[in-house]
Amino acid sequence: MRTFLLTFLGGLAALVVFFVFLPLVLIMSFVPSGEPARPREAVLELDLRQAWNDQPAADPLSAAFGNESFVEILLRLDAAVDDPGVKGVFVRAAEMNIGSSRAEELRAAFLRIREAGKFVVAHSQGFLASGPSAYRAISAADEIWLQPGSSFEAPGITFETLFLGGLMDSLKVTPEIEQFYEFKSAPETYKDEAYSPAAETAMGELASSVWGHSVADIAADRKMAPDAMRTLLEASPYGAARAVELKLADRLGYPEEAAEAATKRAGEGKLLAISDYRPASRNGKAVVAIIGGEGDIVTGGGGPADFLSIGVPMFASDRVAADILAVAQDERIHAIVFRVDSGGGSAIASDQIWNAVKKAREAGKKVVVSMGGAAASGGYYVAAGADMIVSTRSTVTGSIGVFGGKFAIADALGEFGINPDIVSVGGEFASAYSTEKLTPVQREKLTASLKSTYDRFTGLVAEGRGMPLAEVEKIARGRVWSGEDALGNGLVDKTGGLMVAIEEAVRLAGFKPDDGYQLRLNLQETTPFDLLMGTMAQSTGPVSQQQLMQGLAGVVGKDRAAALLRQFLQAGQPPSAQVWMAPVSER
Repeated sequence: MRTFLLTFLGGLAALVVFFVFLPLVLIMSFVPSGEPARPREAVLELDLRQAWNDQPAADPLSAAFGNESFVEILLRLDAAVDDPGVKGVFVRAAEMNIGSSRAEELRAAFLRIREAGKFVVAHSQGFLASGPSAYRAISAADEIWLQPGSSFEAPGITFETLFLGGLMDSLKVTPEIEQFYEFKSAPETYKDEAYSPAAETAMGELASSVWGHSVADIAADRKMAPDAMRTLLEASPYGAARAVELKLADRLGYPEEAAEAATKRAGEGKLLAISDYRPASRNGKAVVAIIGGEGDIVTGGGGPADFLSIGVPMFASDRVAADILAVAQDERIHAIVFRVDSGGGSAIASDQIWNAVKKAREAGKKVVVSMGGAAASGGYYVAAGADMIVSTRSTVTGSIGVFGGKFAIADALGEFGINPDIVSVGGEFASAYSTEKLTPVQREKLTASLKSTYDRFTGLVAEGRGMPLAEVEKIARGRVWSGEDALGNGLVDKTGGLMVAIEEAVRLAGFKPDDGYQLRLNLQETTPFDLLMGTMAQSTGPVSQQQLMQGLAGVVGKDRAAALLRQFLQAGQPPSAQVWMAPVSER
């Protein structure tokens, strides 16, 4: 008996260690040990090769496993401008595209640092032909180092869309999707095999606009004429040594050598990772809350639905609307900067968030939208009612349009011996979202519903922007615009990044620049208990989803697999009107 008890207790102790203490030890490794000391003679180190979400995680579990957000990076770089303990910034440049809008905001941050008498040293291990953004982000540096043997490639901008019309035909799947109007080209990716004339025109003008002001920025930073810079870039690639000869970079060297050169500039300076930099809190009269939404706009409260969703941003209407309404009732806060980074989503969810912005303004709060990489379709819908819209010149915005429908898969199922049959009561539209093709009556009713959503969308834009409806309809029709072009047609008020939006919010709230401002940014704090419970909850997701994810990830990679899985899981749900921009990838 004694041996049995000892064996039992030993096994129990092993289980406790394995399932309780070991997870807690791992969890504690994610928890900061305390506030780092204030920097002295520091050189901030920023690695642009990391993947950032635009905004802080909205739930504790995602916050535990994620990096700092891009918004936090921008705020820390801005704080470094006036911090006497920070002497400069050392940047590890990205090799691939980081997004033209992000490049624009980073460049502006580095220019502010240099204007304050501090330095920026950047090192690159080569730029690959994925657009100019990786180079543009660091073109304002005092010194650009290139690693010997690397390649400099920045020949232009290409948008690529994968058209699935031929695949749908071969599978005998019929995309029963209606769109408003000709520029709302997302449904065409399922119906056609190439860009329509309208989509080709819009995407060509978007690429030309972004390429044009990218070249102009780089030329100004490298002290060349824009035409000369355009010629140089379009003739790339070059070897690293040739790029230095052409003054596209300043020095050849390895990362360690560039880092040493940066610290020597600071005297006795040491590198401090920007993730470890904790600037002092701002003091000022104006109080500005930064509220954000990122990713697909959906109804509900957000948060990871399963293990695969941890860290995937969701622009959840209940959560974002609640955040806006809570700040609207807070008398200590004078203005809201609403950061939007989304290509769209549910029209109903977008309308809920639009209404929260309206109520915040009615409560006396000034609302300034800061557009990130994209604020298109539903992303523009939620912004349309703000006091002011600030966009980078590179932001993809507009896409004021709507589409909706389904995939009729009955014929495809028949190829596998699966024969759908319907018993339906309550009218012909009751079976509209079955596997069969739409009947004429169903198509008519679907089109009328989508047209109603489109009319509401354009009407709210006209109201919010103070424009005649006829003018809105000319620039709507689902067309995307660069922020630069959107400024010209009245869809945005000013070009600039997050810091410009904050300055405008302070001004609109009635304060002067000398009054200063304080920021309120909601950051999730994760306790070990939150992490343990959240991880256990997520581990109970359906095995079939996990197996599907693993299989897809082996073929297309984790990020694309997660996106495909979400689409598959949503495919069986009756869709509402959707306000998305066309899916494209920038190369």
